[in-house]
Amino acid sequence: MLAAAAMTALTVTLTACGANSNPLEGSSDTAASSGATGSLVVGSANFPESQIVAEIYAGALTAAGFDVTTKPGIGSREVYVKAVEEGSVDVVPDYSGNLLLFLDPEATAASAGEIMDALPAALPEGLGVLEPASAESKDAMVVTKATAEKYQLESIADLGPVCDELVLGANPEFAEREYGLPGLKENYGCEPKSFEPINDGGGPATLQALITDQIQIADIYTTTPSIEDNDLVVLEDPKNNFIAQQVLPLVNQDKVSEEAAEVLNDVSAALTTEDLIDLNRQVSGDEKRNPADAAADWLSENGLTK
Repeated sequence: MLAAAAMTALTVTLTACGANSNPLEGSSDTAASSGATGSLVVGSANFPESQIVAEIYAGALTAAGFDVTTKPGIGSREVYVKAVEEGSVDVVPDYSGNLLLFLDPEATAASAGEIMDALPAALPEGLGVLEPASAESKDAMVVTKATAEKYQLESIADLGPVCDELVLGANPEFAEREYGLPGLKENYGCEPKSFEPINDGGGPATLQALITDQIQIADIYTTTPSIEDNDLVVLEDPKNNFIAQQVLPLVNQDKVSEEAAEVLNDVSAALTTEDLIDLNRQVSGDEKRNPADAAADWLSENGLTK
């Protein structure tokens, strides 16, 4: 059984960061007493950034003495949330805003703090979230520098008057999702000339369409290296159409002990958006590094391995 004082300290830490219920509350005696010798399964969604963060979690836990197995590329949020809930996976990286909307489609929280305040009540029994990183990966409306200069674009609000002259490219589901075309219309009066569905998550096909002017606006995640590498312009979002998306561990409460939570919280304390951009470049760029190797170097550089 976890010592009462230690559990109290952990609860205070989690409350301070916005998760106002203890993710470990209700943990079984067996899981809680396993300490740094327990066995944990760390999973990821089926895209490189999630796999990288999962390898960081796994590497940090291994360095702390846990017996860790990884399950990369589990699938979509629908799949991995169920896996954590059922206990076939113990830890998976997720994104705060999208996780909240998945659990509660009617949620109105938009800022990082509001989302972390709302998440505990939305989580099913048995699931918890730990401290969020400052690292954030979210949808963004991106244009070329030439387009930004031509139409004097700095924020999505500037798109309103000229949106009907521009073609927007994004994943097909962007046409229906609340933050997609409906959100742009409601929040900014932006109805594009046409919508070009490109099913690569803001990847190479989207980038090629943007820089060749087949589309003038693209939905590209903020941690995608192509934004910096091609001197693209990310339009500001003053009305929070795209809500905060901090990276954080989603955990099975019965399996993740206090010791494991502290390790994962240390990772979150160190992980930045700039780190994600650099790690994505290493894994998805010309280097094509293995996610585990990139994660191991990051852990060493940040003093999280012994």
